[in-house]
Amino acid sequence: MTCSSFLNGFPPGVPVQCNLLPGGLATVVGYPLDTIKVRIQTQHMYSGVWHCILSTYRREKVYGFYKGMALPVLSVAICSSVCFGTYRNSLHFLGQFRHGSSALKPSRLDVFVAGCAAGTVEAMVFAPIDLIKIRQQNQTHPHQPYQGQSSHGLLTMPKYRGPIHCLITILKEEGTLGLYRGITALWLRDIPCFGLYFVAYSVFSEQLTPQGQHKPDWLGKLVAGGCAGTTYWILATPMDVMKSRMQMDGMGQQKYNGVLNCITQSFRQEGMRVFFKGLSLNCVRAFPVNGMTFAIYETVLVFLKKANLKD
Repeated sequence: MTCSSFLNGFPPGVPVQCNLLPGGLATVVGYPLDTIKVRIQTQHMYSGVWHCILSTYRREKVYGFYKGMALPVLSVAICSSVCFGTYRNSLHFLGQFRHGSSALKPSRLDVFVAGCAAGTVEAMVFAPIDLIKIRQQNQTHPHQPYQGQSSHGLLTMPKYRGPIHCLITILKEEGTLGLYRGITALWLRDIPCFGLYFVAYSVFSEQLTPQGQHKPDWLGKLVAGGCAGTTYWILATPMDVMKSRMQMDGMGQQKYNGVLNCITQSFRQEGMRVFFKGLSLNCVRAFPVNGMTFAIYETVLVFLKKANLKD
């Protein structure tokens, strides 16, 4: 599978559900760092990354790093399918509309616009899943009865007993719209950043393709995907902080009445550094997770394409 074939979407007959393997593995690998990132962004009791890691382990053991993981793992194929499916269809439409054919290699602008469309639609599916995940990640109660000293600000009893109970509770307390709390911030994060994410992958892939070949090797795909993921999170982290805070806002007394208010209050209380909370964790997690996602994803597509040609 060449770089241009990836940018043009999936080969004919290849099921979108091949996202399940790389997406599920990537979620499991990066989830502990995601939990620490979310807690640092939304809670004020931690002085830094290591303090959060140690506090989580002492109180909740390994279980604490994987709270809320079930729903993201089970839904990763759906979210990836929506994202890449929208991306493919958008590229097809843009190719027909702008160039009269979808067979031509898309321009950087085509890739960016298609990526923005993918981010728009994916956020609609991802928003409730992400909200439920973040609510569970922020429950700092121990899996077993806690025998240590009590800590100020930590929950002693969980509000949500699992993803289904969390979903039902949110619907009862906040209504259907409660599941989409923070979606404006999510759109502000994902629409431009998804566009740049796909552009970055195409640029790095081309740069890493050996002269005389049409595609990078497996290591090249791994590096290109990792660089694209890192680029995404460098740009997305400021709005990611706002999104996480707004999603947590419904768990207690509501503090923010909109994205702008959340930005203003956060800046007044914590200064510029608030917009970069979790940036280092996002970057550390982004490279292996996205590198593995793209490398395995393209490898699976090549395998399935060959299998289709044999049938």
